[in-house]
Amino acid sequence: MKRRPPSGYQHPGATTPRQTGASALAPDAAARSNERVDLELDDRTAAPDVRSDVLRVLLADDNILVREGVRALLTMRPGLDVVAVAEDYDGLVRAADEHVPDVIVTDIRMPPTFTDEGIAAAKQVLSRHPGTGIVVLSQYDDPEYAVALLTEGAAGFAYLLKERVADGNRLVRAVHEVASGGSMLDPEIVQALIAPARPVEGLSPDEETMLQLVAEGKPVKAIAASLGTSPAAVDARVDALFLHLATDASSGRASALRQLKMLHSAIVEREEQGETLSRLLPSGLAERLRQDRGAVDRTERMTVTILMSDVRGYSAIAERSDLSVLARQLNAHRKEMNGAILDEGGTVMQYIGDAVMAVFGAPLAQDDHAARSVAAATAMHGRQALLDERWRDEGLDGFGLGIGLSTGEVAAALLGSEERLEYTLVGDTVNLAQRLQDLARPAGATVANTATVEQAPGWQFESLGEVHVKGRVAPVRAHRLTGRDNGAARSQDR
Repeated sequence: MKRRPPSGYQHPGATTPRQTGASALAPDAAARSNERVDLELDDRTAAPDVRSDVLRVLLADDNILVREGVRALLTMRPGLDVVAVAEDYDGLVRAADEHVPDVIVTDIRMPPTFTDEGIAAAKQVLSRHPGTGIVVLSQYDDPEYAVALLTEGAAGFAYLLKERVADGNRLVRAVHEVASGGSMLDPEIVQALIAPARPVEGLSPDEETMLQLVAEGKPVKAIAASLGTSPAAVDARVDALFLHLATDASSGRASALRQLKMLHSAIVEREEQGETLSRLLPSGLAERLRQDRGAVDRTERMTVTILMSDVRGYSAIAERSDLSVLARQLNAHRKEMNGAILDEGGTVMQYIGDAVMAVFGAPLAQDDHAARSVAAATAMHGRQALLDERWRDEGLDGFGLGIGLSTGEVAAALLGSEERLEYTLVGDTVNLAQRLQDLARPAGATVANTATVEQAPGWQFESLGEVHVKGRVAPVRAHRLTGRDNGAARSQDR
């Protein structure tokens, strides 16, 4: 349980009860007879007296010199114990969960993006551990950082400029203030917050609208249509907008820098969305559609090799497994299977529960698609065996695989609706891969049709003869993979 200062605790020198929340930030609070506000710091105030209980402090800063300097300032004061340090967002949140400190002292800008990780991490910690005091150290006197910190109330927050931290009394006082539910702001920040608003040269409403449209990724023609003007006029306005932003940014105007950062973030987000879309579509298909819009309406006939894999006994495993653990295992399984398929130039078409469907030779043609599919199947068994070994050490069930390979002709097309399209392969070759996968027993086996065997030199198979499979009247010649060709003559059952 988190230790908190006893009820009624006051900072040394306080004569009236602590005021917290929104009232602690009111500019005229000092004039109220029954209230005391500690937003402005007093250089003459001494460090707090030693308290009976020790405050546990978590310190976060990516600069090791600052971090160790602040740690030294804190540890030399009785009543404070620096229980852990962190240097980035993830480390701060993780350490807070592990140590559950009374107070967090953190920099604002830390890895990975060096924007406002300190504030974001502090709010994340508070959502998990309400009541944790937060002291933010910053080299920026921009009041917007303080406003971002205090959006949910002032109680338990302090904002100090790093240049004042050398005065250890201020930092120690801030730690005790937030631990007791108080708040503290650097005097320069207070002055900026209460100063009368001054008109500044920023973007006009029309420029703000244009910036938003550009950030949304709308093409020039679409912007022109929405504004009822010509593309040439939009081009000119965008040029003028960027020139305005560049001029303001070069003069150090914070608003321009924020707007440029917003534009950059929007572009990065669209790039990430594009990458996500590429991961959802088969390899090369997204680029192909960009270059050939008519491909959406065409159906192609092509010869490929279909791979189907399935986890043996998955239903029984799911019945006795913890759902969260099973989900973790399934995710690890899919990651390894995907890696084995991609390494051989294949394309994962679908994940269907514990089953994986992949194709070799589409959407981009490959002359050696059959051999690639056999190599991928072998790698999938190998990767899964390593996973199973690791899981056994954890007391978990392994995933034994059965894999079916079928080489033949398919029809490939983008099927669906305007809202959603799916790259689909249609034909008996697809169905046969599923049936051959059913024959791949015991776990660890790969079974292929004759066409795959004939087009996969360098691999050895044993004939299973003619077998009847579900959904087909005529029997199918099936072959079980036994390993790589050792150079001896192979006898193929044709």
